[in-house]
Amino acid sequence: MALRWSGQISLTQRILLVNLLALLLLAGGFFYLDSYRSRIVDGRVLQATREARLIAEAIAVATPADRPTIVRRLARDTDARIRVRMPDGKELDSRALGVRNFGLIDPDREGWDQRVARFLDGVIDTVVKAPRAPLYRDRTDPMRWPEVRVAREERGIAATVWRAPDRTPVITAAAPLPGGTVVLTAVNARDITRTVRIERFRLSVVLLLVTAFSVLLSLFLARTIVRPLRRLARAAVRVRLGRAREVVVPRLPSRRDELGMLARALSDMSLALRDRIDATEAFAADVTHEMKNPLASLRSAVDGLERVRDPELRERLLAIVQDDVHRLDRLITDISEASRLDAQLSRAKFEMVDMAAMVEALLAHRQARGVERGVHFRYDGPTAPAIVLGEGARLERVIENVVANAFSFSPDNSMIEVAVRRRGDAVLVLVEDQGPGVPAHAREAIFRRFHSIRPDGEAFGRHSGLGLAIARTIVEAHGGSIVAEGRSNDETGARFAIRLPAAEPELDD
Repeated sequence: MALRWSGQISLTQRILLVNLLALLLLAGGFFYLDSYRSRIVDGRVLQATREARLIAEAIAVATPADRPTIVRRLARDTDARIRVRMPDGKELDSRALGVRNFGLIDPDREGWDQRVARFLDGVIDTVVKAPRAPLYRDRTDPMRWPEVRVAREERGIAATVWRAPDRTPVITAAAPLPGGTVVLTAVNARDITRTVRIERFRLSVVLLLVTAFSVLLSLFLARTIVRPLRRLARAAVRVRLGRAREVVVPRLPSRRDELGMLARALSDMSLALRDRIDATEAFAADVTHEMKNPLASLRSAVDGLERVRDPELRERLLAIVQDDVHRLDRLITDISEASRLDAQLSRAKFEMVDMAAMVEALLAHRQARGVERGVHFRYDGPTAPAIVLGEGARLERVIENVVANAFSFSPDNSMIEVAVRRRGDAVLVLVEDQGPGVPAHAREAIFRRFHSIRPDGEAFGRHSGLGLAIARTIVEAHGGSIVAEGRSNDETGARFAIRLPAAEPELDD
């Protein structure tokens, strides 16, 4: 399902999304900053409770006359507003004593930058689902403070976190004194909000820089990956539309990565396809040319049968018709096999084949059927295993075609020598005859389709000229090679060397 979903998005968008996914992890730092702020607030609450306890202890041991001085000094030292509520209703307030270190800021009088900062604070707090503290309001009656009631009723220290109008935290703490007196402290911890905003600003700057870098990196990757892929895709589409000749698939020679390998592979594939198209066109032209000759002869003989009344001449024309029909049948059979050979070999399942045993069996079978013109065979087997990986029936066809070609050019009462050798990681099959041999300039041409040079005295049309072409196709499909050579020691005749990769390494004696 994930592949089907991602397959609907272009590669450029996917690169961008993957890079931005890392940015989302970085954006998670805002959640960390919220927990960081919570830890700071908790620490300040603990500090406020400790300060309230110490202030209460200091006031408790002081004389009533010294308490205003102590309250004024402690207010300056702790930067907090200190209010002492007496049991008789009287109150000592550090603000009334002249220490005005506690005051709330009116957000309507602040600049636009602070308003933007408060708006961003609200957005981030909403996203991270931060708890919302109650709004701070000054109370003239200290008993209306919840922590004062807790301190007086439960004789313990209590603290509360409030929210000032400018979204800064206000921490109040109350501690009891002997005789029902309660000390209340209040601190506007603007430094907490300022610290968190600074860290958020730094994180935002880092996030913006990383986002810009990620976008540029994504565009760079898209330029170096997607654009070459699109060029290759457009070239492949033009090849599919039948414009292989006019399409030049970019090879990207300067690239040494996978895209360069893909480009060169596609270029080689298009060149191979172009060669295959050329070969198919040439094959079709050769087929047309080869079939026209027997058809023309057949048409002439049939037309002559309608006009000729001489029985002897009619028999000769009927013989020509039969010979042309046999020739066409043989030609069509060979053409059919040659045209299907590549597809059949691509589906073939290779097995272990003992070339020595196969060649020896073929020669024995041919001699058992009787050899014409007194031609006989001599077989020379290998001293090491000659095992190849291939399709036995096709390899038999190769040997039969090469031996049949050697037999056609062999003079009467001559010898055809067939040898199987093991040479390193290859198996060689050598077929030598004592015929006229193959000229050096024609040793490659004889493997082309419909190229037929027949020996003197052989009737025309007995061979289609596809035997050696079929043999080379089969050998090359097995990863081997077949060549025509001259015999050694200046002896007359031809020598065909078939080389196939061995299926197992050569064993030492």
